[in-house]
Amino acid sequence: MSVPIDAGSGKITVPDVQARKSRLSPSKSASRKLVCVTAYDFPTARIVDDAGVDVVLVGDSLAMVVLGCADTLSLTMPEMLHHTRAVRRGVRRALLVADMPYGSYQIRESEAVRNATKFIKAGAEAIKIEGGERRASLISRLVDAEIPVMAHIGLTPQSVHSFGGFKVQGKTIDAAEQLLRDARAVEAAGAFSVVLESMPRELAAQITQELRIPTIGIGAGPDCDGQILVLHDLIGLGSARIPKFARRYVNVGESISRAVADYAEDVRSERFPSDRESYHMSGDVREHWPAAALEPAKTHDA
Repeated sequence: MSVPIDAGSGKITVPDVQARKSRLSPSKSASRKLVCVTAYDFPTARIVDDAGVDVVLVGDSLAMVVLGCADTLSLTMPEMLHHTRAVRRGVRRALLVADMPYGSYQIRESEAVRNATKFIKAGAEAIKIEGGERRASLISRLVDAEIPVMAHIGLTPQSVHSFGGFKVQGKTIDAAEQLLRDARAVEAAGAFSVVLESMPRELAAQITQELRIPTIGIGAGPDCDGQILVLHDLIGLGSARIPKFARRYVNVGESISRAVADYAEDVRSERFPSDRESYHMSGDVREHWPAAALEPAKTHDA
């Protein structure tokens, strides 16, 4: 039987995440791999937090797995803030990170700082932005504004059109060298961690070895300092197809479908609700109810 991991009861903070860098940690317990997962609402946030994950990300994957969009690009600031507030109510222990949606930080740095501040006010403890070298100046400015930044390089979904689809990155020498430069740049700019998405395992391992900040992999092999998955991929809720790098631990989609089908059949066959699932009048009220119900309404003369 699966049980929550032994994660302790202390609140996870940005320094705690930084201290979990595998090759720099003084003890085996401190270098335990970071466990990260997405959540988009109160009940799932409470569940994953109680399970003992280290980082909960309100990901812009919300657009695809919850709102039914084809990609993440249409997601708005109000939508992300709404879901960040909901997740905040469910998270007590894990570090809460929020994705900044497309268009909220790419135009002007001053606007990006204002938008990032809105996430902190909504309950996030850090924000995540996509991009490497080209985001270094922005990361530095956000850190100067006391806003912790989780960087994200490799396959960055907000660049899907530039990439020509959701494709593995860093497959050529030039592309791999660029990702190395991206990783160094976000670290130098002050990011406290970096997500490495959809890249060769060997490249992710090299980046992890070189950086002094934790790497969090998603489709980047097992050598990163931690791993993150989209919750809906992990539990089988939604699409029948999941990425190669995701592992489905349970299929709650099938369980939900089966439960709803059973409910529908019980309603149609009048097996639901049963007498035990119904409320009843007290004996005294029931005794007088028929007479009261049949008594003619009193009328008043004008």
